Amino acid sequence: MSFYYLREEMGLALNDILDRVCFNNKEYSKKDIAITWINYKDENNHLSKGVGFGINNKKLIYPASIVKLVYGLAAYSWIEKNKILLSQEISNAVYKMLFYSSNDATSFIVDILTGTTSGPSIEGDHWENWKYQRSIINDWLKDLNWNELYEINCCQKTWDDAPFGREKEFYGNENQNRNMMTTDATARILEEIMINLDYQKDNLNLRSFLKRNLNKNVQIKDPSNQVQGFLGDGLPENIDFWSKAGLMSQARHDAAWWVNNRSLRTLLVVFGTGETYFKDELLFPKIAKAVYEYNNNLVYY
Repeated sequence: MSFYYLREEMGLALNDILDRVCFNNKEYSKKDIAITWINYKDENNHLSKGVGFGINNKKLIYPASIVKLVYGLAAYSWIEKNKILLSQEISNAVYKMLFYSSNDATSFIVDILTGTTSGPSIEGDHWENWKYQRSIINDWLKDLNWNELYEINCCQKTWDDAPFGREKEFYGNENQNRNMMTTDATARILEEIMINLDYQKDNLNLRSFLKRNLNKNVQIKDPSNQVQGFLGDGLPENIDFWSKAGLMSQARHDAAWWVNNRSLRTLLVVFGTGETYFKDELLFPKIAKAVYEYNNNLVYY
């Protein structure tokens, strides 16, 4: 059973949005975009189970820096279970991983979570043990028993350039072991971070690490703001907004949560695969704007 209720009306609206903003352009293909869109109604300060719709939402796709959401949630879980101790260094690293999308911070956190380090190639039992340890995050994801996570793969670091040594070998000869996620899996992880974690505990405040300022003047001061060219760029500047973007030469992805004007919360995950999406800084803002306007016209859902 899905973590959100399927709403066919939202599916019709989503397909109409995509037809209007991108599929009239022959450079785009529906097979190269994946979306999960969920709305949550605020009822007396309690969010109801979401209703939504997805397109290619169960398709496994290379997530780029979206995977950092998983590593952030894993760090929270490790601290909660006393597998690692909360420290200022860990908190700073998770903050930089999520807010600035730092690959160096991500490398440190993956090492802490798995007890592995990068380096030259190794062989024999040392290599087998290293691979076993690096798979610990995937084992934890399976233990959560969330259907959306069963087939995803989150065991690789993220890179400014490329992996070398044991990291490169761990990818496999044809990159068959690269990170892979779906928009539904991403939405499930983001929902957990936004709704279900107890931020009164002495633990990482992941939600605050994802908060973005939509003011254009603020964004100009931070070239890596993860808003310009992504979903937040299409939304009003005065709303509360949280997100994590992913960008590389063959991908433009974003996972976002925002507060609408009518006690409605929206979770929207969009994965665009291919150079066309990487280069297009207008498409994601158009999708978000259309979703926001649709929600503001809702009488009920």
